[in-house]
Amino acid sequence: MSLIVTADQQVVAAIVTALEEVLGQELTDVTEQTRLFDDLSLDSTSVLGLLMALEDALDMQVDPEGLQQSHLETVGALASFITESR
Repeated sequence: MSLIVTADQQVVAAIVTALEEVLGQELTDVTEQTRLFDDLSLDSTSVLGLLMALEDALDMQVDPEGLQQSHLETVGALASFITESR
């Protein structure tokens, strides 16, 4: 069980780093509950940039067919989707 938690924390850290790149600002208060659209004001273009940055950072491919709006609601939801996709 701890491996999943560790992997999730690595993914969350990678998401925060990618968000900082995409948004061009340091994010100090992002948690798994942070909402990507409502709290961070992401739009469809920044989501694409985020996914590309995550693919590079985590050396993986995101399957756009498997990605649903619910996966993009919060940092934690995106981390869970990525962890399950790897």
